[in-house]
Amino acid sequence: MNNFVKVLAAWVFRLSLLAAALIFMVGLLFVAALLLSLWLLRALWAKLTGQPVQPWVFKMNRADLWQRAYRGTAPGASRAQTPVDVIDAEVTDVTDVTDIREKRP
Repeated sequence: MNNFVKVLAAWVFRLSLLAAALIFMVGLLFVAALLLSLWLLRALWAKLTGQPVQPWVFKMNRADLWQRAYRGTAPGASRAQTPVDVIDAEVTDVTDVTDIREKRP
C-alpha cells in the first residue's frame, strides 16, 4: 500500500508539472498570436490608407551608448559640462633619450 501511494504521488506530481508546462506554452502562443494579429491589423491599416508598412523596430544609437559608457561616471557629471582645456602645458622633446643602458643576458 505504501508503494502504491508513492507511485500515485509521483504520477500526480508529473501530471501537474505537465499541466503547468502546457498552460505556460498556451500562454506564450496566445501572446505571440496577439502580437501577430496586432501587427497584421497595423499593416492592413497602412495598406488601406496608402502608407508604407513600417516594421516594429527598436532604434539604438550605438555611438551614444558608447559615449555614455565611457563618459565620467561621477554622480554630478552631466552632458553640459565640457572638458577644461589645458593652456600652460610644458612641451618637452622626448626623441632625445640618453639615460638608457643596454642590458646583456
